[in-house]
Amino acid sequence: MQAVCCREWGPPDVLRLENVARRELAPSEVRIRVEVGRAVDGVRIGQRVLAVLRNGGGYAEEILVNAAAVVSIPGPMDFVTAAAFPVAYGTSQFALTQRGHLQANETLLVLGAAGGVGLTAVEIGKILGARVIAAAGGPEKLAIAREHGADEFIDYRQESIRDRVRALTDGKGVDVVFDPVGGDAFDQALRAVNWEARMLVIGFAGGRIQAVPANLILVKNISVIGVVWGAQAERDPVLISSYLSELLSWWEAGKLKPVIAKVFPLARASDALTALLSRQYAGKIVLET
Repeated sequence: MQAVCCREWGPPDVLRLENVARRELAPSEVRIRVEVGRAVDGVRIGQRVLAVLRNGGGYAEEILVNAAAVVSIPGPMDFVTAAAFPVAYGTSQFALTQRGHLQANETLLVLGAAGGVGLTAVEIGKILGARVIAAAGGPEKLAIAREHGADEFIDYRQESIRDRVRALTDGKGVDVVFDPVGGDAFDQALRAVNWEARMLVIGFAGGRIQAVPANLILVKNISVIGVVWGAQAERDPVLISSYLSELLSWWEAGKLKPVIAKVFPLARASDALTALLSRQYAGKIVLET
């Protein structure tokens, strides 16, 4: 089969599409696209499925994965949408419910709100009954966040996140911050939170890993919470699969609207990663074979 391989450290253009040997199927594994291990129950050959991979290998024509991590794709959902769906929506649902305990009528600030993960946080925040403030770079990205249900907007190219949040909340601040950006955006958001706020650290797309001043955490009983959905999926694939099933039911009900920014063929994996790193696209970047 063909797979994208990394043979040296470097930027995305070091990746190469190669022919590689197929690994033998273990009894509890599923080979997505071809066959099912002899000890697997509940997944059949030919079934349309999606799965989350923790240890890589997804940039290929086939992949072996534990059967417990497999979720059936709804009939109306195409494969591109399915590929864009689990990580972004799964991360946001896990972050906002299990880690952030977001409640109805609380105020949620989403940084990077037009990104592949940020948009899903906007949608799920609204499903959970929160008031959602979307922060993104530029009016075009904020317009996309508006289409996905955000209530208030901050253009952090032109406005101070801290000052704008205080104005929108009558000085109280937000209850939960969903942050896949880090850097300066996190620093400002930390100074614009309510009593007992929860800061959800998703990633560092802004390029700088923030250092959190302990005195600011202390004075408002703030919780800074890490969110590593992929590792959770590896530790408890059954739990994560149940979350995905709920998310897919929300999609079937029309509550979730995945945004596909651009689709690249497998041979252009390096271009796909370069597009992702550019932060110019709203929504998800997808590879297809």
